[in-house]
Amino acid sequence: MGANSSTIYELSENEYLKKLSGTESISENDPFWNQLLSFTFSTPKNSADSKVLEEATLSICKSLLENNPRTGNLSALIRVFLLRTNELKISAECQNQLFIWQAHNALFIICCLLKVFICHVSEQELLLHFTYQKTEPGLYEPDSEDLFEELLLCLIHLITEVPLLDITYSILLEAITALIVFLSYQLFHKEIIHESIIHKYLMHGRCVPNTSRLVKTLLYNFIRQEKSPPPGSHVFQQPADGGGLLYGLASGVASGLWTVLTLGGVGSKPTPQQDQYSPLANQSLLLLLVLANMTDAPDCPNPYRQAITSFKNTQDSSVMPTPTPHSFQINFNSLYTALCEQQMSDQATLLLYTLLHQNTNMRTYVLARTDIENLVIPILEILYHVEERNSHHVYMALIILLILTEDDGFNRSIHQVILKNITWYSERVLTEISLGSLLILVVIRTIQYNMTRTRDKYLHTNCLAALANMSAQFRSLHQYAAQRIISLFSLLSKKHNKVLEQATQSLRGSMSSDDSPLPDYAQDLNVIEEVIRMMLEIINSCLSNSLHHNPNLVYALLYKRELFEQFRGHPCFQDIMQNIDMVISFFSSRLEQAGADLSVERVLEVIKQGAVALPKDRLRKFPELKFKYVEEEQPEEFFIPYVWSLVYNSAVGLHWSPQDIQLFTMDSG
Repeated sequence: MGANSSTIYELSENEYLKKLSGTESISENDPFWNQLLSFTFSTPKNSADSKVLEEATLSICKSLLENNPRTGNLSALIRVFLLRTNELKISAECQNQLFIWQAHNALFIICCLLKVFICHVSEQELLLHFTYQKTEPGLYEPDSEDLFEELLLCLIHLITEVPLLDITYSILLEAITALIVFLSYQLFHKEIIHESIIHKYLMHGRCVPNTSRLVKTLLYNFIRQEKSPPPGSHVFQQPADGGGLLYGLASGVASGLWTVLTLGGVGSKPTPQQDQYSPLANQSLLLLLVLANMTDAPDCPNPYRQAITSFKNTQDSSVMPTPTPHSFQINFNSLYTALCEQQMSDQATLLLYTLLHQNTNMRTYVLARTDIENLVIPILEILYHVEERNSHHVYMALIILLILTEDDGFNRSIHQVILKNITWYSERVLTEISLGSLLILVVIRTIQYNMTRTRDKYLHTNCLAALANMSAQFRSLHQYAAQRIISLFSLLSKKHNKVLEQATQSLRGSMSSDDSPLPDYAQDLNVIEEVIRMMLEIINSCLSNSLHHNPNLVYALLYKRELFEQFRGHPCFQDIMQNIDMVISFFSSRLEQAGADLSVERVLEVIKQGAVALPKDRLRKFPELKFKYVEEEQPEEFFIPYVWSLVYNSAVGLHWSPQDIQLFTMDSG
């Protein structure tokens, strides 16, 4: 036992960890620190690995929590780390592996300790733990320096100044993880934290001048998607047997210290999915989202949100009339490419939403791209696989489409992009289709899924708003897209008739019984009629603005003309039905004149000829359909729990016990 722990579960008996957490104060100049920090390990790559490590060291952490007010060993460990990071940038440039290795190990231990401390003590108590020094039992002397701020500042400098190399990958990842851990108090509060000691440190004082550099570095980490270096390339060679989380060093460096510790999964051959995964990029993006979604301070806005919403393209040489706080420049082409490639993750979609919604420079750039399909297709795939995605991810993808469709240039350009063989769309073989028609198909499919499954009015509204925004620019609609538009109207019509029948039967039944409460069919009817009117407005907008460009829609309209008869005299739809009625009558008449038993090709030919002959003034003009996305009044009530749920589920090497989480309800299991 002692120092020679043979398994991860024996860490609680490790003599060096027991000394750190014990009742004896350890000077920061003590040789003990060299011994404690001389271990090599593979950082936990997932929550399961982290859970095993946390369970094995929980007793050590709690022991330090109890004894630290008398020993001040936490402060001593932090000073040891700060001392080793002073020359970290030079060490990386000079390939000083031993120096980086010990600094990383110190930070790893600090991070493990802080995670437990934060779970068990308040922010005020945590700050006190940073001030405790060696003294008599029950007493402590406040330190003249602000060690808490020093550590935060050191982590930020480490992230922004140390170059990303194989030998620095782990310490950079650990520094980002440590900042996430510092901010994790939100997980243990049901209410959104509006005033926080840690937030004050990050949003005021010495940390603020580093805001733009930190945000820029985190964005570039996301852009670069650097994979974790192969085992053995971090610092020292891994033993031939694969090792585990921790494994001993050769004699002479740390003879007699921690030997091989096994942990399932760590050190084993990476899977193909792991080969394509970048822990540093993932963790950087999570930290970026956490920082951007901190609430504004009473006396100043969130500087990290300011940085994210104002940065410019490196190619943009224009001068802003008034300087924007914390603004910087970044390569928009590289960022756009990374956003296109990473949309399968919630956090990348949330970043894209944030940039499109709040950064006008980025939104203008995206809308000007000639390869917009590279961004839109991954978003459509998210919506298409709605059954496999969580509701927040689907909402973000849908709102992104809504924001894009606010732009008329986007609505025109998507019909000019022709796609070949969309293999993931399984309902029908699509050998050739425009991006615009594909977008319509996927949005309609989402509406139909919502009608039969979730019945979410918010989802309905945003889907219809996106279709409405596009409707005036519909061009050369694919025949299947035109069919699906009319099929959706047919589905709504049937639902309307069903609800109307239920309301009638309920009313009759109520006449014979005064006791039973009536179901609220009136509200259901009102909702379905709102959706039907929206669909009629979308069809009308297309007919009024681009009828001659959409013979397939006219064909589908004529083929299902009987659907619209019941709404002709309905007071809610009379005005909007005038144009649709007129189009149906006009083209029906021309088809009758063309003869009977017409082929599909001949019908389309008659429609195209009729579209040219139809006088434009015969169609009544309605106000243009335009819907703009408006964020909720208190967006933090949605976004902060969402971001922290992503951290909880996605953060590399971090694990929190579900029973401790207060911010959101954890699913069982």
